[in-house]
Amino acid sequence: MTGSGTDRTRPPLTAQAPIVILVEPQLAENIGMCARAMANFGLSELRLVAPRDGWPSGGGLKKGATAAASGATHILDNARLFPDAAAAIADLNHVLATTARERGQMKRVFTPAEAMPNLSERIASDERVGILFGRERIGLTNEEISFADAILTFPVNPAFASLNLAQAVLLCGYEWLKASGGEPPFRENNPSPPASRATVLSMFDYLEGELERCGFFPPGKKPVMTANLRDILHRLDMTEQEARTLRGVFKSLAEGPKAGRNVEPKA
Repeated sequence: MTGSGTDRTRPPLTAQAPIVILVEPQLAENIGMCARAMANFGLSELRLVAPRDGWPSGGGLKKGATAAASGATHILDNARLFPDAAAAIADLNHVLATTARERGQMKRVFTPAEAMPNLSERIASDERVGILFGRERIGLTNEEISFADAILTFPVNPAFASLNLAQAVLLCGYEWLKASGGEPPFRENNPSPPASRATVLSMFDYLEGELERCGFFPPGKKPVMTANLRDILHRLDMTEQEARTLRGVFKSLAEGPKAGRNVEPKA
């Protein structure tokens, strides 16, 4: 199953990215949701340290995981299994450990937004980089955090700092894609050029003339009120088509309903 916005005709992101390492994940559904979050932001390599339900046997790839992955099953299919965190990071050059609690270790602490530009530079220099994520209930042990070069934590409400495992992966993935030059899948599509001054001034003249005709301006107030009105409309930063459409709206309101419209219904 794929979600709204998934387009299989478009090429996937294939650039090198941080490796996601889940240490003793407890729920297959959480592994699947982590895979989905990874696919959203161009993370492709998943490592699993001693999943509670086993991998791939013992229910690790059961229906709950694949359903939660929502189409990102290629990440689950290629996931690598390790017996412990030390083995999972043995081939890496730089490792971050996620935690929501201060651990009393003399380690540098970064938010994802602060850390990802550095990770991007390291990966561009052919370093292998990984991020450790802990167990759903207790997170990483102090020993596992001691394996890392720095701590990664999130700017959250200190009274409620615990994140779902997949949420933590998603936040890291989002900041990673931003730092590595990611772009939204689409931008606004407006082929009309910016409105010319002639079009805008013509709209001002028409609107102000109609307001004058209907007695909108109090005596002596017209210059100030027209200047304010022009400032309001200028802030719209209109395209040519938008300015013409807005003038048409003003014209329709000034001229009233056309013949045959707004006829009162018979009782």
